[in-house]
Amino acid sequence: MTRGIGWYVHHQGAGHLQRARAVATALPRPCTIIGTLAGFDTAGLDILDLPDDRPLGDAAFDGRDGATERPEALHYAPLNHPGLRARMARIAEWVARTDPALLVVDVSVEVALFARLLSVPTLVVRLAGTRTDQPHCEAFRSASRVLAPFPEALDGAGVPEWVRAKTVYAGFLTGPALTATEASHDIVVVFGQGGAGGDRPALAAAARAVPDRTWHVLGPVSGSGAIPDNLHLHGWVPDVAAYVARAALLVGGGGDGVVALAAAQAKRFLCLPEPRAYGEQTEKAAALARLGAAIVHVGWPEASAWPGLIQAGLALDPAVIGGLHSPTAVIDCAAAIDALAGSFEQK
Repeated sequence: MTRGIGWYVHHQGAGHLQRARAVATALPRPCTIIGTLAGFDTAGLDILDLPDDRPLGDAAFDGRDGATERPEALHYAPLNHPGLRARMARIAEWVARTDPALLVVDVSVEVALFARLLSVPTLVVRLAGTRTDQPHCEAFRSASRVLAPFPEALDGAGVPEWVRAKTVYAGFLTGPALTATEASHDIVVVFGQGGAGGDRPALAAAARAVPDRTWHVLGPVSGSGAIPDNLHLHGWVPDVAAYVARAALLVGGGGDGVVALAAAQAKRFLCLPEPRAYGEQTEKAAALARLGAAIVHVGWPEASAWPGLIQAGLALDPAVIGGLHSPTAVIDCAAAIDALAGSFEQK
């Protein structure tokens, strides 16, 4: 009987679950999605819903508990937290009941190390940035393999060689590129869920600085004030890809979602990386700049900088960023995971 796998998703946004769903659907063996899944669309998935382990009575959560006496191999291990205790117990019960061949951990140092204690092989997801702190290194060391959900060309220069050697570079785990659509004269600005969103006065200043272009802004925008006629604030839209497909230039942060979208549609890209832990966006943006795949400006530009940035962005060769997209990335990743799980079944 073919043994199944588990895919643990941390509660850092819908992107982790979307990645798990895409690959799980392509796997030839059963896959259980594990995590705190309330509020997410899990239709059609086999799930193990876990109690919440975030700080009690505190909505803010950065993945660390701040305890000075915490073991150095861990990021988050609060004491006397009933949700965390029940969470780990439920994972252990699932392992004892199902005997999984492999657990994909996306992402949690603690779950990766706990799985090792439960004698379950792991494939630990490694996000972009410099993750050379002791907890991350111990998670990577404990893993049978490491999975990078981005192309190898975007990896950081400071990644230790032994980590690279264990890494499977899956590429962007998105679907195939959309059918080519005739581009317009428009600039499309995308703000995702993980950042601060857009500032209405700053967007208005940018649009006024480049009045010969129509600007479409997708995602959250705060602030007030008048906006020029060439600026359109759409808020959340269900068809982000459709807007991007017609863009002459895409403007967005350095998160996985927008970078993957730019690559999938081979869009000229102005990348404005935001501060993130471990330099996740800034290191990815630096790699894009080295490749000539994007124009990069850290932080939101002053109004006077926009005409030059737009001109530089429009001069990019879109084939460079398009070359970072693999239409078979999800299928290839599923095959690699299945092969890794199968290697443990034979032992």
